[in-house]
Amino acid sequence: MTFELDFSTLNLQDALDVAVLIEKEAEERYVLFAAQLGKRYRGDAADFFIMMARNEQLHGAEIAEKRRALFGDAPSRITETMIGYDIEAPEIEKPRRYMSVRHALEVAMESEIKAFEFYDQALASGVQDDSVRKLLAELRDEEVEHQRLLNEQKAKYPDSMEPDLEPEEDDIPSL
Repeated sequence: MTFELDFSTLNLQDALDVAVLIEKEAEERYVLFAAQLGKRYRGDAADFFIMMARNEQLHGAEIAEKRRALFGDAPSRITETMIGYDIEAPEIEKPRRYMSVRHALEVAMESEIKAFEFYDQALASGVQDDSVRKLLAELRDEEVEHQRLLNEQKAKYPDSMEPDLEPEEDDIPSL
């Protein structure tokens, strides 16, 4: 993973702005996936993606509030194009028609692992500012917690990546 940003030059405000943008992109991607899949029934993959979008929104709001408390309305120097894409957001091609909730959960897990790796690599990139190092370590550790929570969710869903189809929806005969 490579960065356009030089993390060694970021101050705490910049690092918080990066984190807010990462959470916003993930939230928007999960909302997109839910819309693409369409709601079929309570607790389907679209519902799972909506839950993930809410989680990303809440995490982003917490980070944004911390930023406001420390820096008020100071303008951001960080833009979406500076941080790259798909840092925590799942890749755009991940949703599948009739995907199972377990499949959706695995997509979310991949994204939490990517976010952990991003923050871990950012920490290793020569960050000098102790407050930025501390923030990046906190964000990395939160991604571990998110992975733990997703692992807990696994027990609630069938252990199948097979498409979530009702017999009448499967119009392709078995070969």
